[in-house]
Amino acid sequence: MEKNKDQAVIMSENNNNNKAHQDPNPRFASEGCSVLLDVNDGDRLVFARLSGGAVLKIGNKNYSLKPLIGAPFGSLFQVETGEDLSRILPVKKESSSNNVIDDARDNRELIDNNEAQNLTGEEIEAMRREGAKGDEIIEALIANSKTFDQKFQLSQEKYKLKKQKKYAPKLLLRRPFARSICEAYFKKYPNRIGFLRVDALSLLLTMANVTAYSDVLVVDMVGGLVTGAVAERLGGTGYVCNTYKGNSPPSVEMVRMFNFTDKVIERIVQSSINELSSAKTVSPEENNHQEGVHPSTSDMVEDTAVTAEARVVVDDVVLESKIVKAPKAGAKASKEAIEMWKENGFSSLIMAAQDQDPWALANDVLPLLSYSAPFAIYHQYLQPLATCMHNLQQGKMAINLQITEPWLREYQVLPSRTHPHMQMSSFGGYVLSGIRISTT
Repeated sequence: MEKNKDQAVIMSENNNNNKAHQDPNPRFASEGCSVLLDVNDGDRLVFARLSGGAVLKIGNKNYSLKPLIGAPFGSLFQVETGEDLSRILPVKKESSSNNVIDDARDNRELIDNNEAQNLTGEEIEAMRREGAKGDEIIEALIANSKTFDQKFQLSQEKYKLKKQKKYAPKLLLRRPFARSICEAYFKKYPNRIGFLRVDALSLLLTMANVTAYSDVLVVDMVGGLVTGAVAERLGGTGYVCNTYKGNSPPSVEMVRMFNFTDKVIERIVQSSINELSSAKTVSPEENNHQEGVHPSTSDMVEDTAVTAEARVVVDDVVLESKIVKAPKAGAKASKEAIEMWKENGFSSLIMAAQDQDPWALANDVLPLLSYSAPFAIYHQYLQPLATCMHNLQQGKMAINLQITEPWLREYQVLPSRTHPHMQMSSFGGYVLSGIRISTT
């Protein structure tokens, strides 16, 4: 009996330890995780790492991000009185836009002379000091407007939305994943991701046939976006090997924004082209030298709890306390894995190297693939891919070669006013795809 009791105690302790080491729920924002903050329906997109001391500047005030910890992704927050964000439930308002056609009002007789509002700025500030909420200020502005009732119905909705963004801004808590990260960078700083649009990114993953238990070779010079997207699709199975020329690998700091678990991080490795193609692996001393080339940058980035790329996207997230660092991706590939890839080859290849010649890179990395393995090469311009395609055809290195130009059109879908967006991207780069074959 005593032996059974001891075994039961040991089993309960093991269960408690397993629960303690469980990964946080990916559907909820936890302390130390990366989040994407959407302010006022896309007016500003902010990457930040949550902590008790992190603050976000909205307008002229700093607001603590502590209320976001523990909230599910997709939660909506609004700025109320004071310096705290309060979570609100989205209310579906019944729109009367179906009667727009019967509305006989228009804005032709309205004159914009800044005299339509009776409420002064001093009075609005006094309302704020007295604790008035943003919705109350908006209602007061509407009541004191001389021209609001004369406006066209759609103009009234635009007026309310404009005042809401100023006096009652809303904050949407979004989960960073391949699509949201790509869209945020493409909107703010597309040159940092090689002008890689989200539909081109999905096309790369499809053309390269990235599926579970695949060993994908990646040439990622767009900050780690492609590496993170491949690892996200693999879901902790297979391997993502980021390869490069020379001794210093390119930065893949964007991978930290994906909030990957340790299981997924372990599947993201790196190795130079020389190591993968040489007859023997490099010595441990050279390995140590290569590993010591780049960790200082990552350490300095995480000391501020916001990645370098995120700091460029927006610079008004301030942290007052140091938090736990995210796990570092891109460890050195083991000798056993390198030997296995030399023998069997990789199952697919994705290249996104904006500043490199596609043919020069493809000539080096295509022999690392297994026969009949698909590959996809992205470039912002057509001519480098056309040259690469011609050389591949001449060398009989691949079949089913084609250059694809992705096309994307976004629509505004609203009652009585559905149409394409007035401002959209007309260009998303090009993708060269094919299947590697034996040249003998």
